[in-house]
Amino acid sequence: MGRRGELRKETDYETRFRCAGGIGILREEVWVNGKDEAVQYNLALLLPHLFRRDKGRVLGYDNAHGTHERHFMGEVKPVPFRGYPATARRFYREAEAIRR
Repeated sequence: MGRRGELRKETDYETRFRCAGGIGILREEVWVNGKDEAVQYNLALLLPHLFRRDKGRVLGYDNAHGTHERHFMGEVKPVPFRGYPATARRFYREAEAIRR
């Protein structure tokens, strides 16, 4: 995967939105290597008013610990990785479903 010092942070996006119970936060961070390949990522939907543990992370995908994981309401499970674009699409579909 490479050390963080060898990577460039390509995406650092955060937006806040209103929802029925309070404020939600959508976060996307992506680090790329010298070949512009996404090698580290963090996608998170935070709804602190709905879920108090894990800094309010209701849904998330990341590979911060060397494995690709899906976080949902405090439960963490490994997931197959078919590339960052596929993972991001899955995350945004799930996040949109939760927001409804």
